[in-house]
Amino acid sequence: MRVTGAIYLMLLGLLVAASGGVFTWLMWRSFDRASAQRDWVPVPARILRSEVDSRKIGTNVQMEFSHGLLFGYEMDEIPYSSTRLTLRGALWSKNEERAAAEAERYPVGSEQTAWVDPDDPQNAVLKMDSKAPGYSLWFPILILVGGLGVMCGGVRNLLKAREG
Repeated sequence: MRVTGAIYLMLLGLLVAASGGVFTWLMWRSFDRASAQRDWVPVPARILRSEVDSRKIGTNVQMEFSHGLLFGYEMDEIPYSSTRLTLRGALWSKNEERAAAEAERYPVGSEQTAWVDPDDPQNAVLKMDSKAPGYSLWFPILILVGGLGVMCGGVRNLLKAREG
């Protein structure tokens, strides 16, 4: 019975460590991407379209709303346009007021600052991503280490069961 319990602990520890590892990787990736944006070039941009878009993807699904955005900018005297407020793009929600508030924040014709990737000038956003995931990395790392600890405890119990 001791062997079965040790194997159970090892598998449980592996599952916990794997989930902690996946979340650590995802949060690091978000932090790394946001950190890389700090090297992007600020350029003046003009809002060309800013309105509430709607969609209904099924008869039994509520209407969803999003901020429809288009802005123009120049990089090295070449005109570009983008539709992305952030790198993640527009989020769809059942809350029309949220999309309307975002559209009001960026009125058509207004001048804004766009952040342009110098390596790919077609990639531009009006809002940089937050580096907050990097400051919260300790939590999934703690889960990863805890899972590894449970796995080590299972291995130790397995070795004790084989000895005795």
